[in-house]
Amino acid sequence: MAQKRWALSVPLDGFSLAEHADIAREAEGLGYTDAWSLEIDGVDCFTPLAVTGMATEMRIGTAIATVFTRGPATLASSAAGLAEIAPGRFCLGIGSGSRPIVQFWNGGTFTRPATRVREMGQVLRQVFTGERVTFQGETLNVNGFRLSRPLAAPIPIHVAALRPGMLKVAGEVGDGAIINWLSADDVPTPIQIARAAAAHAGRDPEALEITARLMVHIDPPSPESDQFVRRDISAYMNVPVYKAFQQWIGRSALLTPMWEAWEQGDRRGALAAIPDRAVEELTLRGSMDDIRAHVQRYLDAGVDTAFLHLQTMERDPQRKREAILHAIRALAPGQS
Repeated sequence: MAQKRWALSVPLDGFSLAEHADIAREAEGLGYTDAWSLEIDGVDCFTPLAVTGMATEMRIGTAIATVFTRGPATLASSAAGLAEIAPGRFCLGIGSGSRPIVQFWNGGTFTRPATRVREMGQVLRQVFTGERVTFQGETLNVNGFRLSRPLAAPIPIHVAALRPGMLKVAGEVGDGAIINWLSADDVPTPIQIARAAAAHAGRDPEALEITARLMVHIDPPSPESDQFVRRDISAYMNVPVYKAFQQWIGRSALLTPMWEAWEQGDRRGALAAIPDRAVEELTLRGSMDDIRAHVQRYLDAGVDTAFLHLQTMERDPQRKREAILHAIRALAPGQS
């Protein structure tokens, strides 16, 4: 069995990208193996990894670069740049994103996401071999693109997946599947679907790496932190793709009251309707020992690489920085 990997989600709130170099060096010394980036409404997903990749020997990965906001050539070129910075240590995580990001913020059209991700994965596989690519698909067309700077080795492709359609894509075209916003008890379900798809496609299902972004709230439990966590849950779970995922995974009974209040415009009522059980299942909270044990539950359930997305409601800049650094040190692999 491959060694389980503890990783960080970057960028870290409250720190400039330049500061991430020193933090990454310390994290590497503490036993963190990877840094995986996110891309929503802050910096792009590639720049934080460039900083980390130059400063350390950690593996770096995007989680995720969306396939609707960049074309194949642009996405491949960005990936090739990071592969030069971190040869053999970069993973390209791709996914569909969500309608707000694709359509409302970037003017794209969020249609046929599974097909788009599958075809992007197929195109990138060809591009990363160094060949000139001509591809005509249902959502993508590429005519004669080739990377002018050859890669030392093909770049692993990981696919962000929630429900069966995308999980099957991950198994068919990915080297890994990226999952998030699920409980440790939920983990076996998506793994089974993704690995079954890999086997059906004639690939080794056990070679498919399962990575997970875990939502770690580092504040001590209190009424104020409870509200902070519930706001985080409501912000995600009312996005259609995440709502559909929670319904599919079996959390409708827990979250329907929240969804109904939200649809009626009752934001305060929506927060109040999120039950404690949903908070306990979808987020990691409590003492540092509690959080470490919770991370281990995900790893024991089948996650290969857990990257910790550290969050705090602390508004004072210095105290926020101190809290996040404390958590990185306290949650590091091997700490007691």
